[in-house]
Amino acid sequence: MKNEKLCGVCPTSLFNGDTEASGRVLELDRWLMRAFLKGVGSPDIEVVLWDGRDLVGGRGAPFRMVIRSRGTLFRLIANPLLCFGDDYSAGNIEIEGDLVPFLETVYRAMARPGDVRRRSGRLSRWSQAWSNTLAGSRQNIQHHYDLGNDFYRLWLADEMLYTCAYFPDAAQTLEQAQTAKLDLVCRKLRLKGGERVVEAGCGWGGLARYMAKQYGARVRAYNISAEQIAYARERARHEGIEGVQYIEDDYRNIAGECDVFVSVGMLEHVGPNNYRKLGEVIDRVLTPDGLGLIHTIGQDVAEPMSEWLEKRIFPGSYTPTVREMMEIFEPYAFSVLDLENLRLHYAFTLEHWLRRFEAHAPDVARLFDESFVRAWRLYLSGSIANFTTGSLQLYQVLFSRRGNSRVPLTRSHLLAPEPANERM
Repeated sequence: MKNEKLCGVCPTSLFNGDTEASGRVLELDRWLMRAFLKGVGSPDIEVVLWDGRDLVGGRGAPFRMVIRSRGTLFRLIANPLLCFGDDYSAGNIEIEGDLVPFLETVYRAMARPGDVRRRSGRLSRWSQAWSNTLAGSRQNIQHHYDLGNDFYRLWLADEMLYTCAYFPDAAQTLEQAQTAKLDLVCRKLRLKGGERVVEAGCGWGGLARYMAKQYGARVRAYNISAEQIAYARERARHEGIEGVQYIEDDYRNIAGECDVFVSVGMLEHVGPNNYRKLGEVIDRVLTPDGLGLIHTIGQDVAEPMSEWLEKRIFPGSYTPTVREMMEIFEPYAFSVLDLENLRLHYAFTLEHWLRRFEAHAPDVARLFDESFVRAWRLYLSGSIANFTTGSLQLYQVLFSRRGNSRVPLTRSHLLAPEPANERM
């Protein structure tokens, strides 16, 4: 069995040739699995052990989890929040039935009393304080975003937008919904032609291009992913877009005055220990009448990310609560003007991504390998389940300096886009 020493447990054959002793060991295995299921809230799933005949959990349940070896069982019990992902990726755990509703079932069960708690917040904060330094942040971003543009191009929309789309109509295509998200951000910011925009964490540059093309803004967009910056610059050059400057640098080094500050999908990589620093940057650059918007994944209760996600997919990541986000605003007397939760829109977005990813799974396997395909299948499926069950939220926070009255009295401007000729 490959990867048997994953997570540091070496499963050996405890008994050989002794049928009675082997039977006792198997019963112990079943007892351990039942205790584990109870510990995660007794989800309505069925577990099949490696001999194919021994069932644990709810018989007739809509989902089966197949555990391929005793070593896999021991690893799962020892560290479920890391080893479920590792062993699923390695093929040591199989899920019979749709992966997304399986994970939804488990997450809902874990939200009840009996939850397997995550690592302590203190340990997580120490880890983030170390990993989100200037050097650490660049390494973290490279781990995820510099996997290659060819990979992301397979399953993202045309503008290479890797953040929550906005679906005014659930029947919209992903491309339409991503354009709707870009325009929603611009309308919340009351963006006008000629305004100076600073964007922190620009991804592949789609929002900056949209602001320049559709609203006539002048945008300086910062990012520390070399691959993304190279793509954004080439795309803007190819499309002949003026008024956009892509800068390969950390948000902490942003300088120069702006009328608008915007960050979409970067705060998850900042870490709570750096929220005041981000607020300091905004305070340094935003004009007295300026507006700002932060778009981020969030959560209701302050908990660290799962160990598997933090180690294998998104190192250094953290999703803040609204209370934690106020560390950006309160020390600098920023006023929160509007807070919207787009949780279900991110679930819809991820469903589109997962379908496209699955359609290109053979191509992904050729770029990487089958374990990579399984890991990203789990990541995308788990993200859908986190949003549908409410474990994760998606916040858009609009803010300004205290006393800025250059804001509308109602939210009517968000109901429909303004004609293009009225934006400039």
